[in-house]
Amino acid sequence: MLDPRLLRAFVAIADAGSFTAAADRLHMTQSTMSQQIARLEEVIGRELVDRAARPVRLTVTGERLLGHARRILALQTEALTLVAETSGTTSVRIGMPDDIATPEMAHAFAAFAKRHKEARLDVTTGLRADLTRRYRSGELDIVVLKEDTPSTDSWASFAEPIAWFTALDAPADLPDPVPLVTFPLGGLYRDAMFERLERERRRWYVAFTSASLRNVLMAIEAGLGLSLLPVDAAKGWRVRPFTDFPPEPPVIASLYSWEQNGIVGELANEVLDILRRHFAHERHSAS
Repeated sequence: MLDPRLLRAFVAIADAGSFTAAADRLHMTQSTMSQQIARLEEVIGRELVDRAARPVRLTVTGERLLGHARRILALQTEALTLVAETSGTTSVRIGMPDDIATPEMAHAFAAFAKRHKEARLDVTTGLRADLTRRYRSGELDIVVLKEDTPSTDSWASFAEPIAWFTALDAPADLPDPVPLVTFPLGGLYRDAMFERLERERRRWYVAFTSASLRNVLMAIEAGLGLSLLPVDAAKGWRVRPFTDFPPEPPVIASLYSWEQNGIVGELANEVLDILRRHFAHERHSAS
């Protein structure tokens, strides 16, 4: 192993041409400089410096070592700089449903990351059951959940209108049995769909399942079946409300965060502001 301190002394000798000047550059005594070169020569097993020459010259072995010594020192400096860099070293883990991960949310994340270069934002989108499990087990720092009833530790909760949707050109009468487009097991709307159809005494079957809100909406648009979704999520798609069923109670969107202070608390407050604007806009649009 070549001690970087010995290599630094060796390079200083090569650049300065004398032990005295090299010692001044490294803020050490000439005696210490001589000892370090002697120790390096002992490790290499050959003389590296012609001490009799004026100015001091490197031996053939010293010349061969010099380039490698410079590269070793450069790599060491690069490594120390890399591990001292704090950018992206603090993970903030966020979970939310697809329809909450809006462009406005992405812009807020980008602005936050610019202010806090130490933060690495790990965003997960998914279904309620998985997001709830991961938050409660400590795998997520901040989470937005769609649920029937918020827990007591929620920061805030917002009522979100939901409705049944079918393809724009779907027949007025439902087929028998009713084809359904659903999220997988654990999706909030899935059980509500089954319960409604049971109450309406309708036969049904699952025609299409996807964990992606976009895929679910594409399936409805293509005529694969009926689905229950947030009203705002269906805007801009070629789908229409199906109004034969009584209105559904709203789902509750709740924000949770383990921390109120620090960068996690700061980001949670920004997510809360976006949710307030989002659901205020929904209420305004509905009215």
